[in-house]
Amino acid sequence: MHSFQRIQFSAAEPGPRLLVTGAVHGNEVCGTQAIRRLVAEFERDERRLRRGLVSFVPITNPLAYERKQRNGDRNLNRRLQPTSAPQEFEDHIANWLCPLMAEHQALLDLHSFQAQGQPFVMVGPLDNGGPLQPFSQSAQEQAWAKVLGVQRGVDGWLDTYAGGVAQRRARIKGTAVGSAVDVDESYGVGTTEWMRRTGGMALTLECGQHEDPAGPEVAYRAIVNTLVHFGLIEGEAPPVQSMAGLRLHHVEDKQHVDDAFVRPWTSFDRLQPGQLIGHRASGEPVHAPSGDWSGCIVFPNARAQAGNEWFYLAREIDRFR
Repeated sequence: MHSFQRIQFSAAEPGPRLLVTGAVHGNEVCGTQAIRRLVAEFERDERRLRRGLVSFVPITNPLAYERKQRNGDRNLNRRLQPTSAPQEFEDHIANWLCPLMAEHQALLDLHSFQAQGQPFVMVGPLDNGGPLQPFSQSAQEQAWAKVLGVQRGVDGWLDTYAGGVAQRRARIKGTAVGSAVDVDESYGVGTTEWMRRTGGMALTLECGQHEDPAGPEVAYRAIVNTLVHFGLIEGEAPPVQSMAGLRLHHVEDKQHVDDAFVRPWTSFDRLQPGQLIGHRASGEPVHAPSGDWSGCIVFPNARAQAGNEWFYLAREIDRFR
């Protein structure tokens, strides 16, 4: 069994409690590299914590990281919750990670993505008291997102997942499915969603394509800006950026291994109403919505497994201006 590591620095003066995680997906290592760079700076006394505490988890999923792949036994960032009967390796991680998140007030989770594209930040919902994702710190979370140093913010994650899982369950009703096809209603709950459920704030920073050499620097700068923003370290206040905004509203599953895109899509490629996106293995075309719809494609994944997310659709919003 692999062990889990957190590295913590604590100041004498009380203050915010920040958690920074990398390699939740084992092949997304920009966060790991950035975290190790910051840890080394603290250890060399090049940076000092002036108040509060920061905890770093450079490798959240050591099994997936060792295998240099997205998952160990399953996707850690789906259906994340503690369990009294752990079966998969990610269950053991959840039993360690969820209590750790509860000890902190804010989580910065560092990721990358498969297709080409520009870095962006995933933000939680607006304040609401609904049953799916109640939240009361959207203004604070949004202000934090705007100092990370990226140009685009995206929201609508959990609503979109709930709708996608409902479609998935309807599609496969009465048929046998493999373990890779998830029909759990809590499928959309990952690190940031769990953090918000504990009363904290959380951001997912997508630092670029997996192999982008700029990714570790994007992650590093975001960590430093976050530490300064919360007053954990001294430094010049990072600039507040107006960001383009998108709201996810639809997720499309890959239904067969031979489902294919008509071109190598990149996240945030604009789509025209009714534009052809791909074809099912049967030859059935898959189009963007028609009519007065306007938006783009997000997270296109030509390598997705059958029964898993193939791409997302998003509409433009003004939330982050």
